[in-house]
Amino acid sequence: MSMLRSPQSQAGILSFYDAQQPGPKLNPKVVLIAVTAFVVAVLVASHFINF
Repeated sequence: MSMLRSPQSQAGILSFYDAQQPGPKLNPKVVLIAVTAFVVAVLVASHFINF
């Protein structure tokens, strides 16, 4: 029995995401913590600076 392949894998779209790209490799936890800290900083700043 042959394997069923989706059109995306045949077009090479899925292999595009597997390719190694140059640049920094970031841990998702670090990104989540940084975004959360930024949101908290903006909320605190908006509390003290009333427009």
